[in-house]
This record gives sequence, structure tokens and C-alpha cells, in this order.
Amino acid sequence: MISLTMDMVQYDCPYITVTDDVDVSFYTMHWDFNAAREALETRILVKGDDRGALTNGLGALREQAGMRGFDLLSRQGESAVIKSFIDQTNAMKVIRENDGYITGPFRIREGSELWNVGFDTSDAADDALSDLERENDFSIEARTSTTLDDYLDIVQNVDPAKELLDGCRALSDVERDTLERAVDGGYFQTPREATLGTLAEEFDVSKTAASKNLRRSEQKVLERVVAAMSSLDETARSGCE
Repeated sequence: MISLTMDMVQYDCPYITVTDDVDVSFYTMHWDFNAAREALETRILVKGDDRGALTNGLGALREQAGMRGFDLLSRQGESAVIKSFIDQTNAMKVIRENDGYITGPFRIREGSELWNVGFDTSDAADDALSDLERENDFSIEARTSTTLDDYLDIVQNVDPAKELLDGCRALSDVERDTLERAVDGGYFQTPREATLGTLAEEFDVSKTAASKNLRRSEQKVLERVVAAMSSLDETARSGCE
């Protein structure tokens, strides 16, 4: 499998046009061509710089050429999730016609998109890139070849990866900052280049407070690491059966 990360500018994409004019961003990991409606159906996270920007962005999106409409699935603060329908863009058509598929999240902001797409063969990827050049501007940020073993490793270890992500998300801002400073400062090295005293000075707290924040962050992360290790062991055992 060939995976491409691309910085893409489509001139017929309503989402890109909106981010040129309004302080909103779009994020998605799913789009599907609805043959009956001859439209791309997409579920998208929309984030505004503030509530007003989100409102303006949603309003502007409805007015864009190529926009068939959208349903507001949820909204909270400056974020919303929508189910939208747009005319198929040239770039999306090229990806589909060359048997491409999504391999990671799409991010749309400030007039361009970050795409993560894959192809089964190098020839298919090259053909798609050649076709894209005709009506779109893009640059290749990364191109990687994934072997079957790599692919299986990714698919089989989704749960352990999620465990680690959940551990990071569980940290408070103070706990995360303290742990980052401790690692960057050499607290865990031998000999230590940072101490509880230097961490306390950086955050303007007592040594006791710095120690508590560090211990809490270590506990939350290490609990998830142990859980992830258990999941990896279970995956390895099931693969041997």
C-alpha cells in the first residue's frame, strides 16, 4: 500500500472557500460517494475560533456553490458535527477513479486541505497524482510504502494505541505540562538534570505541589501503558493460535 500525505488546494471545494473567509476549520475521516444523489456524503467536525466564527462558518457553508446542504448533528461551544452533501469535486473524483481510499484524517483550514490517502500500488498512486495536476494545486508532504506486516500491525493494535491516547487525554493541563517539563528537563535521566526544586520554580509552586502533579501524571500514563501492554500480549497470543 502506498500512503500519501498531501497539502491540497481544490478550487471547487466549498469547505476550502469558507476557510478562506471565516475563522473555521473542518476535520473528517469519512466521505462516501452517494450514487443515488450523485454527491459526496461527509460527516465533518467543524471548529470555529469562537462561537460567532462557528455560526458564521456554518452560514457561509450553506451559501457555497457545490453545496447540496447539511444536517447539524450536534453543537457545543465553538464546535459542531455536521452531515453534509456536496457535488463531487475533481480531486475526489480522481481519487475514486484510481481506487484510492482514506488512510487518515482530512484537515481543512486557511484555504487548503491536508489529505491522507492510500493506493494499492505505486502505479495507481502515480496515475492519480498525474490526473490531479490538471485542475488542482498540491504538494506531497509524505509518501510511504506500507507492507502487509505493517498494515496488520496497525490494524491489530488499534486498542493498545487507544489506551495510550486515553491516558494522555486523562491528564490535566497542569499534569501534562509538568510531565513534559520533567522529561524535557532531564528529570528521569541519570544523573538528573532537573529536580523537584527546578520544576517547582518553573511553575511557581512548592516542591510538594510539583511532586503531586508529577506523580499524578505518571500514574495516569503508566496505568494506560500497562493496559496497552496487556492488550499487546493478548493480540500476540491470539495471533499464535
